[in-house]
Formats: sequence, C-alpha cells, structure tokens
Amino acid sequence: MSTKKFLLQEKDIPTAWYNIAADMKNKPLPILNPKTKAPLDAEDLYPLFAEELARQEMNQTDAWIEIPEEVRDMYKIWRPTPLVRAYGLEKALDTPAHIYFKNESVSPVGSHKLNSAIAQAYFCKKQGVTNITTETGAGQWGAALSFAAKAFGLELAVYMVKVSYHQKPYRRSIMQSYGAEVIASPSMSTRAGRDIITKHPNYQGSLGTAISEAVELAMQTPNCKYTLGSVLNHVMLHQTVIGLEAEKQMEMAGEYPDIVIGCFGGGSNFSGISFPFLRHKLNEGKDIRIIAAEPASCPKLTRGQFQYDFGDEAGYTPLIPMYTLGHNFAPANIHAGGLRYHGAGSIVSQLKKDNLMEAVDIKQLDTFNAALLFAKTEGIIPAPESSHAIAAAINEALVCKEEGKQKTILFNLSGHGLIDMAAYDQFLSGDLSNHELSDDEIGKNLDELEHLI
Repeated sequence: MSTKKFLLQEKDIPTAWYNIAADMKNKPLPILNPKTKAPLDAEDLYPLFAEELARQEMNQTDAWIEIPEEVRDMYKIWRPTPLVRAYGLEKALDTPAHIYFKNESVSPVGSHKLNSAIAQAYFCKKQGVTNITTETGAGQWGAALSFAAKAFGLELAVYMVKVSYHQKPYRRSIMQSYGAEVIASPSMSTRAGRDIITKHPNYQGSLGTAISEAVELAMQTPNCKYTLGSVLNHVMLHQTVIGLEAEKQMEMAGEYPDIVIGCFGGGSNFSGISFPFLRHKLNEGKDIRIIAAEPASCPKLTRGQFQYDFGDEAGYTPLIPMYTLGHNFAPANIHAGGLRYHGAGSIVSQLKKDNLMEAVDIKQLDTFNAALLFAKTEGIIPAPESSHAIAAAINEALVCKEEGKQKTILFNLSGHGLIDMAAYDQFLSGDLSNHELSDDEIGKNLDELEHLI
C-alpha cells in the first residue's frame, strides 16, 4: 500500500524561521515615511508594533531567526502538520502528475494563521503589552489571534470586514468564544470608520478599511500594539514553518516539487509554503516554479502596478513597495474574504518583479468547482481561499496530462471550509457569479497613486 500521509514528530518542528530577504540578491525596497518619503528604521515602527517584531520586519541579513521555546511549545498543539498525497484527486484527473498538499487545516482554528498569531502574541506579551488590535477578512486571522491572545493573557479587539461579519457569523462566534471583542468594519468607533461611512453609507468594508480602524485604535489606546495577519515581512517569516516541514516530508516521500502553489491575498500562506523551497532556487539555481493563485476579482499580482502604496485605506501605514490595485480599491464581495486585499507584501512583490515566481488569477466559480472535486476525492471541504490553490494545482496537473509529463506538484491547503458552508450553499444553488474587472476600473485607482517608482 502506498503511503498517503507523511508525518513528522514534535521534535521535527523547525527551531528557526527562514528569512528569505537575507538570500535575495535584489532586496525589497525600503518602506517609507509617507510625509518625508525617507526610509524607516525598526525604531520608527516601535509605536505600532512590538519591538522584536519591528526588528524582524527590517532584518535583511539573518537567514535564520530562532523560534522561542514558548512559541515552539504552543506549536506542538497542532504542529507538525501532515503532508498528504492526493491520490484520489490524481485519479479523478487521470493525470501522470504527483499531487501533494500540506494540510494546515488541522490547527485548532482551522487554518495556517496560528503560526504567526502565536508568535506575535508572544512577543507582545514579552514586552509587557496588555492590549492588541487587528483586522480580519474572512475571520481566519481574527480567530487565530483570539486564541493566541487568550493563551498569553492579552485583550484583543478585532475589526472584521463588514461583508464577512454578516456572511460568516460562526467565525465571529469563534473569536468571541476565545474572548475577543469583534467590531464590524467600517464602524463608528474610529475616525477612519466614520469618514468612510459618511462618504459611503452602505460600504461593506475591505481589509484596507479594517486595517485603518485597527491601527487608529492601537495608536489611541495605552499599552496597546497593532498586529497584522499577512503582507508584512515578519508575518511571512513566521509562516515558513509550513515549507520547512514540507521540505522534510517531501524527502520522506522521495520526491522534490517541480511546482509549489499557494493561494494569495496578502501573501502569508503563499510565502509560508514557498519561501523555504525558493531558497534553493536563489542559492543553488534549483529549477522550480512557484505560483501564487489570486482571485480574478482582486488581481494585484497579475494586473496591478509595482508602486509605493499604503497598506490601508485611510493612509495610516507607512508606504510599502508593492504590486497594488491602489489602496482605494474596493474589492467585489467574493466569498474568499481573506484574499480581498489591494496589495502584495514587499518581499513577494520584489520576487515577482525579478521573475522568481509567477501568478495566476482564478475566477470564483472555477474555485468552487475545484473545491467540490477536492472534497469528493480527498474528503476535505476546503476554505474558499485555499480553493484558489487547488484550482491552480488542477490546471497544472491537466497540463501534465496533455503533455504526458510526470511532474510533482505541491500546494498549501491553508484552511478548511467547514465554517464557510454558506458560500457553498450559494454556489450549489447557483447564486454565485464571477466578478470581472475592466482595465478602466483598475486604472482609475492606480492613477490616484503618487508615483514614486
């Protein structure tokens, strides 16, 4: 009988995170002060983030950053996660490709987000911080941080994108069960929220809006720090435990991936699975394709522009060099709420600019068709976000079938969809549609940017 799951022991949990910036020939451009346009130092971020996280954010020299013992102990609750050979999916596609997925859905909150939530809560607690704020799209990050905050005795306020707040009530319940306060964004509790509601009374929110509100609350609350679930370098860093484990597991399987795929919103799970493999491409010239799968309705990597932009809608954050659709971009209300973000992180943007990775955009209906095939063949109902990676993996496997080539494909199953069943209900009853963006819609937002590059 062929092996289905490749399992590591707790002793195999990585002892250090991998910092890809140290190995990049072309380092990401610096983040800038929006007023002076001067590059920021780690110290400039101290008012907003825990100091150790600010230092990790700016670190471009150390390839390995040690994981604190307390964080590794917490990781043991669900790590290492399984690597699974998708025999059922391969058979259904009749493909010569070997398809593997890293199953991050086994965490207590059902997604990969806990890898960084535990680390961020730990560094905040260690500094003596008592309160933290954040934003969340589909609620995966909010749920993860709610658990992490409780584990380290921190008070948490979560601004949840309004459309997801109503679409995904059980995610909200999970956050509240862990003790977090959850506010639908835009809200009347911040100036940023009030301004947006005044201009657009029926606005259903975006991650950019929710970030503005969370940053504002953090800056106005004593002994409070802001935490972020994606986009920033230190978040990508923490997520590399995914790919570092997958490397060992692929070795156990006696294979090495030709293609590594992750869905893409701000970049956390994508970076987590891909960066450890990408280091062999950077350092040894290993021939490997890295693919980010993003929604066709929010296509920053495939149709955006490489430019300095704010990470939030109100313009509270520093200017980040990124592929962006413009911070005023209002994404369609697709069910993959975690991917509804206007920009890509600076590291991923630089890698894409240097052609070290590629991106594809996937239509909403294609993701749900892929999700149902995966559920029927592998038994796991995937999150709508993860279904973008599944759809991209299926497309690559079908190319292998057409060409008669055996390739090894690895994708990240970033989360399960058991709390997203309302989305599946809508799809199964024919109520979902694809959202197409015109060049004019994209161009209008990009024209408003200050072109610094």
